[in-house]
Parts: sequence; C-alpha cells; structure tokens
Amino acid sequence: MSAQTEALATGILAGQRRALARAITLVESTRRDHRLQASRLIEHLLPATGKAIRIGFSGPPGVGKSTFIEAFGTFLTQAGHKVAVLAVDPSSSLSGGSILGDKTRIETLAREPNAFIRPSPSGGTLGGVARRTREAMLLTEAAGFDVVFIETVGVGQSETAVADMVDLFVLLASPAGGDDLQGIKRGIMELADLLVVTKADGDLAPAAGRAASELRMALHLMRPKTPCWRPEVLAVSSVASKGLDAVWDAIGRFRAAMESSGELAKLRAEQARAALWREIEEGLLGALKEHPSVAAEAPRLEAAVLARETTPTLAAERLLTAFLGRPVWPD
Repeated sequence: MSAQTEALATGILAGQRRALARAITLVESTRRDHRLQASRLIEHLLPATGKAIRIGFSGPPGVGKSTFIEAFGTFLTQAGHKVAVLAVDPSSSLSGGSILGDKTRIETLAREPNAFIRPSPSGGTLGGVARRTREAMLLTEAAGFDVVFIETVGVGQSETAVADMVDLFVLLASPAGGDDLQGIKRGIMELADLLVVTKADGDLAPAAGRAASELRMALHLMRPKTPCWRPEVLAVSSVASKGLDAVWDAIGRFRAAMESSGELAKLRAEQARAALWREIEEGLLGALKEHPSVAAEAPRLEAAVLARETTPTLAAERLLTAFLGRPVWPD
C-alpha cells in the first residue's frame, strides 16, 4: 500500500471527515489506478468495518423519504449515535451528476457534527444504487459511524439492489390508504423488514392509522423473509418527531433477533458472495467491451441487429467468440 493510501486510511480511522470524503470519491472513480488504490484501501480497513447497523430506505415519490431521514437521523445523533447517509440521487443524462443533491434537502441533519451525508449519482445502475455504494458504506463504518442509511431513488422492481447490501430494509408509505398501497409492488412489500407510514399528524393522522392497519393485513398474507422476524408497521410524524423512538426500538429488536439467531452473519455473508459475483460480471463486461476484436466487430453487429439482418443471440455469440478466441457453443 502506498504512503498516500496509508495516510488516507489513518485519517479515516481517526474519523477525519475530509479523509472519508476523499476516499469515497476514490471508490467512485472509474480510473483503473484509482480502483486499485481504492481496493487496497478498503482491504486494509476491513477489520474496522461491520459494527454498524445498515438500513435501507425506499418508498414512492412524495412519501417524504428525505424529511423522515432528516428527522430520524437528527433523533439518533442527539441520542449520541454517529449517522452516515448515503443518498443515491438520479443521474443527469447530460452531465452524469446528481440531480437532487441531498445536502440541500437534509439541511438540518447536514449541520449535525455527528452526521455525514454523501449524495452520489446513481449512474443508471440497477435499483438506483450507485455502483460503489457498498464500498462507501464500509468506509463510513471504518470512520466510526455506527448507523448507516442508504436512501434509494424510489420504488421499483430493481430495489432489490439496496436490500442486498443492508441489514434492514425500511419501506415508507404515505397515509393515502388503499390508493397508495396499489402503487406499492408486492415484491417490494416482501423485501420490507419494517414499514413506516409517514405524515401521521394533523388531519392526516386518522388516514395514517387506517393505512397502517391495511399494511398489517397485507403483511399477514406474506411469508416473512426470515423465521426470526415478522415485519412490523409503524406510523410516524417527521415534522412533530412523533414515533421516531418506536422506529429505533423496532430496529433494535430486529438486530437483536437477527444476531442471536445467527441470521445477521448469514445475511452479510450471502451479500458479500453476491457482491463478488457482481464485480466479476461488471469486470468481464468491461474487459469484453475493451477487447480489440470486440471493439472492431461490435458496431457492425449492432447495425446488423438493428437492421434485422441477424438476431441479438447470434450477434452476442460472435462477439463472445471474438473475446474468448474460441466458439461459445462448440459443435
């Protein structure tokens, strides 16, 4: 490990925010030399990771994800916790940068000395989760943050991407009742370990109660993800800071149940295995596209597919043959 990387690791372990920000920028870089440096940095820091509770948040647009995360994160920092928020924003199709910028949406929490907020462009990756979110999460843990939030772009079938890197998946729902439930896919419901109905205050309080009851009924028809935990439904008011303590209590009970049963260790091991194969897939795809023979043939074969002169399957077979130097499907 280079002296520069070692100095960066020392700064992270000392809880230096500037070092943490620089390291996350490093892991998000696509340059090969940066990727190698980032990999060595994370490998060096691995013994200092794994102690935080990792929580993913999702929900339909307008549900108040950022408002809830700000209120809940502030509640936790005031209770003495160190909270890191990795907020994955939609990417601009023009610049590739973040569109929303969560530091502008979570102003109060951003000013907390025990909070660290990092908006990252999703880059169009599956589930709106930035390609290096997992590495960023490990870096924040090494820096001493004991609670890590990952806020995704929104609800969709690909939200399994965030569920595959967190301990607890929280689905937020608005107090619109049945109409809102229709907009939540069953597959997303099945991923949830905790469901939180937002905006449970003022005139919306009765509607929030009804929505929570409907969600509980819906959950009874679904098989729990793990035998040691049955998903719970809670109602909160982010504005009035009502119900936040109940959410944290539920998270604590979830973690205790998962740890005592051995399910948490098993979950994280499976997530690490899945991350390994995702890296292999992405690495192979990158190597395939950069191969001289593939680069030479790809434009012609793409044009042939578009012109319906060949099928995508046959075109892919020819490109893979050019990459491997042998037939993919030998006679």
